[in-house]
Amino acid sequence: MQKLPRMKEEEEPEEEEEEELGHAETYAEYMPMKLRIGLRHPDPVVETSSLSSVNPPDVWYRLSIPEETIDRGWLSALQLEAITYAAQQHETFLPNGDRAAYLIGDGAGVGKGRTIAGIIYENYLLGRKRSLWFSVSNDLKYDAERDLRDIRAKNIQVYSLNKISSKHNGSVKKGVIFATYSSLIGESQSGGKYKTRFKQLLHWCGDDFDGVIIFDECHKAKNVCPIGSSKPTKTGLAVLELQNKLPKARVVYASATGASEPRNMAYMNRLGIWGEGTPFKEFTNFIQAVERRGVGAMEIVAMDMKLRGMYIARQLSFTGVTFKIEEVPLTLDYIKMYNKSVHLWVRAREKFQQAANLMDAEQRMKKSMWGQFWSAHQRFFKYLCIASKVRRVVQLAREEVKNGKCVVIGLQSTGEARTLEALEEGGGELNDFVSTAKGVLQSLVEKHFPAPDRQKLFSLLGIDLSVKETPSPSETSTEQKGKKRRGTVHMHMKTTIAIEPEESSCVTSQDAVEDAQRMKRNLLEQLEQLAENLPPNTLDELIDELGGPDIVAEMTGRKGRVVSNDDGTISYESRSELDVPVEILNLTEKQRFMDGDKNIAIISEAASSGISLQADRRVKNQRRRVHMTLELPWSADRAIQQFGRTHRSNQVTAPEYVFLISELAGEQRFASIVAKRLESLGALTHGDRRATETRDLSRFNFDNKVRLDYTHQIRNGLIGVGLINVEDRSGVLSLEKDYNNIGKFLNRILGMEVHQQNALFQYFSDTLNAVIQNAKKSGRYDMGILDLGSGDEKVKKVDVKKFLTPGYSTSGHVELYTVNKLFEVNPRKRLFMVYRPNIGKQVKLETYADIKKRSKKVLSDDAKQHWIDQYNSSANVCSHAYWRGNCKKVSVGLQCEIGLRCRTYYVLCGSVLSVWTKVEGVLASVSGANVKIQIVRLRTEDGQRIVGMLSNKYIIIEQDREKRQILAPPSLFSPYS
Repeated sequence: MQKLPRMKEEEEPEEEEEEELGHAETYAEYMPMKLRIGLRHPDPVVETSSLSSVNPPDVWYRLSIPEETIDRGWLSALQLEAITYAAQQHETFLPNGDRAAYLIGDGAGVGKGRTIAGIIYENYLLGRKRSLWFSVSNDLKYDAERDLRDIRAKNIQVYSLNKISSKHNGSVKKGVIFATYSSLIGESQSGGKYKTRFKQLLHWCGDDFDGVIIFDECHKAKNVCPIGSSKPTKTGLAVLELQNKLPKARVVYASATGASEPRNMAYMNRLGIWGEGTPFKEFTNFIQAVERRGVGAMEIVAMDMKLRGMYIARQLSFTGVTFKIEEVPLTLDYIKMYNKSVHLWVRAREKFQQAANLMDAEQRMKKSMWGQFWSAHQRFFKYLCIASKVRRVVQLAREEVKNGKCVVIGLQSTGEARTLEALEEGGGELNDFVSTAKGVLQSLVEKHFPAPDRQKLFSLLGIDLSVKETPSPSETSTEQKGKKRRGTVHMHMKTTIAIEPEESSCVTSQDAVEDAQRMKRNLLEQLEQLAENLPPNTLDELIDELGGPDIVAEMTGRKGRVVSNDDGTISYESRSELDVPVEILNLTEKQRFMDGDKNIAIISEAASSGISLQADRRVKNQRRRVHMTLELPWSADRAIQQFGRTHRSNQVTAPEYVFLISELAGEQRFASIVAKRLESLGALTHGDRRATETRDLSRFNFDNKVRLDYTHQIRNGLIGVGLINVEDRSGVLSLEKDYNNIGKFLNRILGMEVHQQNALFQYFSDTLNAVIQNAKKSGRYDMGILDLGSGDEKVKKVDVKKFLTPGYSTSGHVELYTVNKLFEVNPRKRLFMVYRPNIGKQVKLETYADIKKRSKKVLSDDAKQHWIDQYNSSANVCSHAYWRGNCKKVSVGLQCEIGLRCRTYYVLCGSVLSVWTKVEGVLASVSGANVKIQIVRLRTEDGQRIVGMLSNKYIIIEQDREKRQILAPPSLFSPYS
C-alpha cells in the first residue's frame, strides 16, 4: 500500500499504536506446583493466569495427617496443598511478634470446608486440640461436622457457641467451638459469669492459645476501615480485637470474596502486608497506595501474597457453564404504569420540598428527610424493574422444568417488612397480594413527610388550643403519644409563636400545618389510585405463578408469606411447619429440592451463604441446574455467593446462568455495580480482575469516572429526579453538588420516564465510549493484565537483574527484566488484517472503506521499494521522523519508539510490594501522582513466563556498594540506553 498525499501525518502513528497489547487469557488449568502428594481433585480446577505465573515458595513442612486420608482421596491434592502452606505459614512470626496468618481465597465449590477441616485435624493431631470456627450462619455447623466426618476426623466434636452457657464453659475440654460473627458481639442479658460471648471465648482459649482460629466467609467481617462518614462495624472491630488478644493463635482467613475491595482487608492484620517491618506503616498507607494506582496495584498484591506463601486462590473451571443475558421487553401497559409512577414521585418531591419550607424545617431534619426520600425512590424503582421480569422468568422456569432441568431463582430481598405493615393495617387480613413498591412510598409519606400533627405540634410548643376547638379522636390519641416524646421533636416555626403566641400568629402557623397535612393526604390518595396498577410482591407472585409452596422450595429469611387459596381468597400464612423447627426450615426445603421432591427453588441473600444446590453425584436430583438471577446483587460478595450455590465440586453437570435485565436504561445500573465489583473482586481475590467478570456482564460496566454535559431536552426530567436544582425565586438552574457522581446519576435516572431515561442513557453510553477511546490513546485507561507478544511478535529477554529486599526471605526478591519485542510480518494472512512494513499485523481489523481513505491500491512491484525502505528504517527511525523528516521528542533528546519494529520494555517482577514505597516515589516524580500501574504477562522465546509491572524506562535499579534499591533518574546509571 502506498501512502496518499495530503494525509494528516499525525494520524498514521496513532493508528499503529491502537491496542498494541492483547488482553491476557483469564484462566489456566491448576495443579499443585511443588507438592507431590494426594489424588486429583474430582473436578477441573483453574487459577487466574496471572497467579499461575507466580511460583509459590518451596515446601518444607511435613503433614501429620494419616496416609489413609491422603491415599483414599478424602482430601484432594489441591486441598492438601492449602493445608500444607497454611501450616508452613503458621510457623513464621511477623516483626511485631504475632504469628503469621494464611488466606484461602478458593472460589465457591472447590471444597474450602474440607480444607479448613484438614487444617483443624492437622493441628489436633499435633496436640492443639482446641479450635474456633467463625462463619455466617448457625446452619453451617452441620456442614462443618460433615466436613470433619468426611475426612475421618470423627473424634473432633463441634459445639455451637450459642448452646454453651457461661457456667458450662469449662465442660468443653477439646474440640471446635462454632460461632457466628454476630455472636462474637453478643452480650448476656442474664448477667452470668461473662458479660459477653467475646470474654467467654477468650477464657476458653486461655492466655497462651496457639490453636486454630478460622474466619470462614471472612468478608462478613469487612468495613473495619470506614468509607466517608460510615463507622467501622462492630463485627470487624471484634475480629481485630480477638486477633490482638491471642497473638500466638494460628489464624486462617477463608473466603472466595475476602478482599473484593482492598478496604475490606483491614481485619487481615496477620498477613504482614502493613505494620512494623513493612513498607506501609499503617493500613491507611497501604490503602492509599493501592487505590491511587488502580486495579493493577491490586493484582500485584495478590501475586505478591502467593509468592510469599500466604495466599492461595483456585476456583472450579467454568467449562460447561453457560451464561446468558436475557433482555426482557416492556409491555405498553407496563410503560404506562411506570410513567405514572414517575409523575407521582416528581409530585412527591415537590410536595416534600414545599412542606419543608412551610414548616421552616431545620437543616438537619431536611438532610435526614431527603436521605430517606432518595433511598425509598431507589428501592421503589428497583422493585418496578424486578416486576417487569416476573412473567418472563415464570415462562422460562416452566420451560426448563419441562425440558428435564430444575430451576434456582436468586433474589436479594423478600419485601417482608412491607407485607407485615400491610397486615397490621388490615387488622391481620388481606384482600390481595401486597405491593412492595406501594409500601415503600406509603411508608415514606406516612413516616417522613414534614407535616406534624397540629395538636401534637402545639402541645410540644406549649400552646393550649383546647379553648379554640375540640380535637378529633385521632389527634387526641396522637397527642398522648407525643407527650411521651416531649422535647425530642424540634420544629422551628416562625419566631412569633415562641415569643408572643397571638391569635394571628397561631392562625398563620395553623394554616401552614394544615396545608402540609393536606399535601400529605393528597399524596396518599394519589398513591391509592396508582396502587391498582402497581405490581405485587415479587416473591409471593413467583411462588403463586409457579404452583405454590408445595411445588417451590423457598430458602429465605422471612417468617411468613401471602398465598392464594383454592377458593380464590388471599391470606397470610406462617412458613413454619408442624414437624419442622423454624431454625432448620431452609435446610428442610433444601433437602426437598436435592431429593427431587421440588424442582424449583427460590433463594434470597439469607440463604445464599454456604448452601449447596449443585447437581451433586451423591443426591437424587441430578437434573441440570438453571440459575436465574432476577435481581443482580448489590455487591460482588453477594453475587459470588449466589452463583456458587449451583456450581460446586462433585457435580454431574455444570449449571446454566441466566441474567434477566429489562430494557429500562437505568436498570443497567445494577448490572453495572456488579460488573464493577466483580472486576475489582477478581483483581484482588484471584490476581486478575477479569476472572469473575462474565464477558456478557462487562458490557454493562458503566461505573467509570465520566462527567456529563447535560442536554436541554431532558432538563425537566433531570429536575424531577433532583439532579438539576431550580432556584425558587429566580428560576436559575444549577447542578446538584454531586453532579459528577455517576452512581447517583444512574440511580436517579430510574425515576425518569422510560423514553427519557433511554435517550439519556444512550447519550451517556456514547459519551463514555468516546472518553474511553481517548483514554486508551493517551495511555490513561486501565485495561487489567495485558499480554506482550500475543500475536506474531517475538519476545526476547535481553537482561535480568535480581535484588534481595532487606528483612525478607529469598522469596522476597525483586527482578528487573529488560525484554525486546520484535514485530514480524507474516505474509500469508493478507486478506483480513492490515500489515505494515515496520510493525507487522495490526490488532484492529479495518474495513475496505477505511483503508481506501488513507491509502491507494498499487501494484506489488510499485509498493515493494516503499515497503523495504520503511522496514529498513524502522529498525531505529520512528514513524514521525520517517513520514515528516523530524520528531519532536527526538529533537529535544528524548527517545521515541512509535513505529519501531523492535521495542524495549522494562518489567519489574517478584515481591514488588516489598519495594512499593520506592517504586511509588519514582512513579510520582516521573509520571505524576495518579498514573495507573500496568501489569503485563509475556512468554519469551525460550519459553519463560514472566508477569510483572510494566516499568517506566526511567525506573532503573542501581547497585550501591552497601545496598540495592530503586532510584531515578536514568542519568545516574543507564545500562539500557
